[in-house]
Amino acid sequence: MDTTLTAKAFMAEQDKRITETISRERGRLRNFIRRRVSDSGEAEDILQDVLFEFVQAYRLPEPVEQVGAWLFRVARNRIIDRFRKKREVQLPETAGEGGDEYWLGDVLPSQDAGPEAAYARGVLLDVLNAALDELPKAQRDVFIAHELEGRGFKELATESGTAVNTLLARKRYAVLHLRARLQTLYDEFDL
Repeated sequence: MDTTLTAKAFMAEQDKRITETISRERGRLRNFIRRRVSDSGEAEDILQDVLFEFVQAYRLPEPVEQVGAWLFRVARNRIIDRFRKKREVQLPETAGEGGDEYWLGDVLPSQDAGPEAAYARGVLLDVLNAALDELPKAQRDVFIAHELEGRGFKELATESGTAVNTLLARKRYAVLHLRARLQTLYDEFDL
């Protein structure tokens, strides 16, 4: 029974130290994260991740030494991980199986998102126009008709006498070319 009491006392002492450390460091850690992450919800998620990791690490046989430095290092690493995940997001793929989904609206920043987004939108549209000029006429025509004019593939097939699958393939080739041309610029604006 002494072993059980000792283990319970040890766990209670550990819980007390964890609580004290979190109470002492939480405000500073939150401020550190908020200075680097503008979205308050995302900052709170990072803070919770760091504190959760701290509790897990503290319960290991060899607890964390220099707790403050450890917390800030873990927070910095979590912030870097979040930014990396955002950068890895690729431009959207082309239409789904039905083929009537639009691609362009997902790529361009919203016109209402402020001056930086408006500038980025303008630059992206300029590059998009130049990239459209590089496409073969058939691919360019299908892309413009579907994405910019909002026309359906069945309508285009009826008008042109070209099979829907052929039109879908042409648009796919156009989108792949445009994605390749826009990806670097898209990454620069961190959209």
